[in-house]
Amino acid sequence: MARRAGYRCEYCLIHETGVGFPHQVDHIISRTHGGSSDFDNLAYACVLCNRHKGSDVASIDPATGEAVGLFHPRKDRWTDHFRLDAGVVEPLTVLGKATAHLLRLNISERLAERRALGMRYRQ
Repeated sequence: MARRAGYRCEYCLIHETGVGFPHQVDHIISRTHGGSSDFDNLAYACVLCNRHKGSDVASIDPATGEAVGLFHPRKDRWTDHFRLDAGVVEPLTVLGKATAHLLRLNISERLAERRALGMRYRQ
């Protein structure tokens, strides 16, 4: 799984060598919601993304109050929903916005972490 993900969190893209704790296995669709432990339902996630996501499969769009599904690393392309610019994960879609909000991708500590690791360029 780590090799498939390029040793990066599949949600925030941080490389596992840049953080203090090993990345973890995330059930994209949690077992609580009927997800399996099949390889296609597993994602490589940093501790923070995995903790913030928990068993959630959706979030609320702050602008509309509507439920929106979260980024699904096996079905969605990261670059369709986000871009990385100067350390900021910029959401490009409603799905990206809901995911970034729930996972707290742009709180000050996460920005400092990405900038310290040189994750500054558009991807």
